[in-house]
Amino acid sequence: MTKTSISHGEMGEPRFLRMLKLVPRNSAGTVTAYYLSSEGSMWDEIDFEFLGNLSGEPYILHTNVYSQGKGDKEQQFYLWFDPTADFHTYSILWNPQRIIFSVDDTPIREFNNSESIGVPFPKKQPMRIYSSLWNADNWATRGGLVKTDWTQAPFEASYRNFSVESDCVWSSESSSCTSVSSSSSTSDQWISQDLNTINQKRLKWVQDNYMIYNYCTDFKRFPQGLPPECTPCPSTT
Repeated sequence: MTKTSISHGEMGEPRFLRMLKLVPRNSAGTVTAYYLSSEGSMWDEIDFEFLGNLSGEPYILHTNVYSQGKGDKEQQFYLWFDPTADFHTYSILWNPQRIIFSVDDTPIREFNNSESIGVPFPKKQPMRIYSSLWNADNWATRGGLVKTDWTQAPFEASYRNFSVESDCVWSSESSSCTSVSSSSSTSDQWISQDLNTINQKRLKWVQDNYMIYNYCTDFKRFPQGLPPECTPCPSTT
């Protein structure tokens, strides 16, 4: 079971929105993914992955950020609604200062640029948009303890209303993206956008109530010390 769709254009520093309705009933072992990725061995990537589960058990929303081929920056969440009952909007805001993951316009994660302390940040490579539904029963559900039940096939997730809000298009002839907006103020909006006070409160609400894993608090995984970007603000990095 593998199905992947790919965008044909390469974008830099925009906002991506896609509506998804996830695999219903017993989806254990499956992963529905919506992500941005560049190419090559030193690729950048920004992930939404939805880890399936047994009927009646909640999906896990798995997020990750890769830069120069290295990830290990996972945060995981339960959702506050049934993602199989209707379509919901999952969006990624990506600019040189930060990456913001949102669900129905509610921010769930902010990953800030920490290049000043030596942490690579994905801003120098164009990325394409991918969607996929695949079998990952070696790890997706309870660490691989629950396998895919193929009697439940076909597994179907639905996508619709994909859009990109961007003033920046990557050129294959240069190493950066260029503005396509006639308004410098419109272009600057995406370059510098961050969370306002209301959205900071929404982010805290999600992370206080629905976050189930944060690499920035996993001392067992990092016995020699947490990654440097985790030290200033481990709950939101």
